[in-house]
Amino acid sequence: MISDLLTGLGLVAVIEGLVLALAPLRFEEVLAALARMDPQARRLLGLALLAAGVALVGLARYGLG
Repeated sequence: MISDLLTGLGLVAVIEGLVLALAPLRFEEVLAALARMDPQARRLLGLALLAAGVALVGLARYGLG
């Protein structure tokens, strides 16, 4: 269980690191666009991304198995 958590956190760090290393200006544009969004829209976007992440993990764990 702990190794799965560490693996997941490590993959998040790798992906975020790639974004910052390969497209730092684009990342700033995305942050500015998020700052302009209504808080409710940001909340819905976050929930949608959360649901997509849970679905991907479930598919990887149980659907492709």
